[in-house]
Amino acid sequence: MDVFEAIRGRRSCRQFLPDPIPEDKIMQILDAAVRAPSPANNQPWEFVVITSPDVKRRIHDESLAVKKALYEKSGWSWIDRYRADFLLQAPVLVAVIGDPEKTGAHKFHEGTETVYQHACAAAIQNMLLAAHALGLGSLWFTLFDRAVLAEILGIGPSRLPLALICLGLPSGETLQTPRKAAADRTTFIR
Repeated sequence: MDVFEAIRGRRSCRQFLPDPIPEDKIMQILDAAVRAPSPANNQPWEFVVITSPDVKRRIHDESLAVKKALYEKSGWSWIDRYRADFLLQAPVLVAVIGDPEKTGAHKFHEGTETVYQHACAAAIQNMLLAAHALGLGSLWFTLFDRAVLAEILGIGPSRLPLALICLGLPSGETLQTPRKAAADRTTFIR
């Protein structure tokens, strides 16, 4: 699959079939993740692959608690309708864990301490594109409390869970969301 075809064709998937994902495909996706750029090549990411129904249930319940608190604070009606059942449906969840100490030289420049998160985001994008190229659906999910997710996963306090990537065969058609044209979001300085 051509990279531009993958970029244009990838969609966020919120409904998955229960079929398991072979471990070699999971490792292909993770191999794509670790090829992302990072500050000073520090590679500030780690991955936790979750297939346990019990752990997925705990993550789902945590997401619902965060959703409820967010709805109460914001009053946004769409949040109340937001469902997170895909956390239970997806055969695999991959937690992307970031290490703030692996920010590179940026950790000495005030205000740039989160550059390691940018590298993790690049790794996540590689994962999403690799999953699509392998015929899998994926979703980048962040509606959780980092401290609670770290506790669920047994992650020490020096590292932060940044995202969950849901992976599986899509159940039905994934919807294309509208995108603004690049030309409408671009300024050239010449």
